[in-house]
Amino acid sequence: MAIPLSSMIKMPEGKTLEFKRDLSSPKNVLKTIIAFANTAGGRIFIGVEDETRNILGITNPFDEEERLCSLIADNIAPKLIPNVELASFGDKTLLAVEVYPSGRRPHFMKNEGPDDGVYVRLGSTNRKADNELIEELQRSAFGVSFDEMPMPDLSLDNLDIGFAKKDFEGVRKLNEEELLTLKFLVPVQGKLVPTTGAMLLYGKNRNFYFPDAWVQCGRFIGKDKADIFDHTDIHEPLSKSVEDVMLFLKKHAFKGADFSNVKRKDVWSIPLTILREAVINAIVHADYSQKGAPIRVSFFDDRIEIENPGILLPGMTVEDVKQGVSRIRNRVIARVFSELDLIEQWGSGFRRILKEADKLGLPEPEIIEIGMRIRVTVYLAENIEVKSSGKVTEQVTEQVTEQVTEQVTPQVKRLILCLKKKPLSVKGAMEVLGLNHRPTFIYDYLKPATDDGFVEMTQPDSPKSPTQKYRLTKKGKALLLKTDGDEQ
Repeated sequence: MAIPLSSMIKMPEGKTLEFKRDLSSPKNVLKTIIAFANTAGGRIFIGVEDETRNILGITNPFDEEERLCSLIADNIAPKLIPNVELASFGDKTLLAVEVYPSGRRPHFMKNEGPDDGVYVRLGSTNRKADNELIEELQRSAFGVSFDEMPMPDLSLDNLDIGFAKKDFEGVRKLNEEELLTLKFLVPVQGKLVPTTGAMLLYGKNRNFYFPDAWVQCGRFIGKDKADIFDHTDIHEPLSKSVEDVMLFLKKHAFKGADFSNVKRKDVWSIPLTILREAVINAIVHADYSQKGAPIRVSFFDDRIEIENPGILLPGMTVEDVKQGVSRIRNRVIARVFSELDLIEQWGSGFRRILKEADKLGLPEPEIIEIGMRIRVTVYLAENIEVKSSGKVTEQVTEQVTEQVTEQVTPQVKRLILCLKKKPLSVKGAMEVLGLNHRPTFIYDYLKPATDDGFVEMTQPDSPKSPTQKYRLTKKGKALLLKTDGDEQ
């Protein structure tokens, strides 16, 4: 449904909307047109005071319309033909320019050239694109993702196939055919070479080829970055990084809990499901072609920020993301995460984040483009203060870590009670627990329970068997007896 002009005039400038007083500075108008064409499209209204929104109109509208069309034709390459028309607003005439996302991107200012004259839209500003972003604009125009690109100087020997097989145990047998299907390998000049995605996921020297493909985590005292309490740098393979990040967050968020009521869920002071989704989204959608830009997770007293390098893909806006519109930046990585049950339906991640926040009564998480990065901010229900005024010591770190690792979470407790009478399949256990999100069950319930030795498979030699079920171990039964005793 088209938005009336009277309504658009009242809207703030942003990624797809800008107002100009006149054409006295045509270069700025041309930059905006280029930026719109290279990103998500947009509209420019000339004849409107951008700050006060006073409707000034334009004099000699037909002459100005012709002049603008000539400026676009003479100064922008490749050739761009936006929709330029006159619009009436009361007794005033405005010049309206509608720019669509272009399939011929990147467009640039002719006098600045293709290396220095490419602009993109970030919020309400135009930013000059660097070489990495220009290359991404070119790839996206041809429908090619960065992680599908071949690395012709490498070979299969550069991949840690053993680790990959462990990840895919019971899912796929990683023979040559499957490696081609997953686009871990692609043919180049008669030989098979790894893709960037395969190297990012399972490269033996991944950190050498992609030194910025890691996650930086920090716990800060207060609500800014003035004083850091604890930090860690995660250089593990991407599929393992998710849980390492979650462990770091849990280390600084666990409150303790009353385990007498096994149905209690709100034992963590941070929303784990929301944060896992945000971390996975950051890893899957990061622009790994950028230099000097790791993924960052910043834990403050009142919020947690997850940032990944890379702006939204061309054609995408923040509102699109909130509505569940999905465009995959890294197709190889996304497919692996999907097959490993780290993500379910593509495009549902941020919608699930919003839904979960609403269910928990939390403020709506924010997603913004800042610099050349995307930041998701998850607000906490209450402040979590660090009980220290200085740097963290090794002793404090050990105490906090022990609190997390030795404590039995209520999710594990609920699963143990769920398996009290008989072994259950994943689907069966989820039904009893009232869960419908498989990754939440796997990573909040099942994996911690199996890792700590409370639960085991009924068919350990066939982990992905369709008839696989889970049962209590001796350790799990002992904890069950203790739980029953506590409740009596």
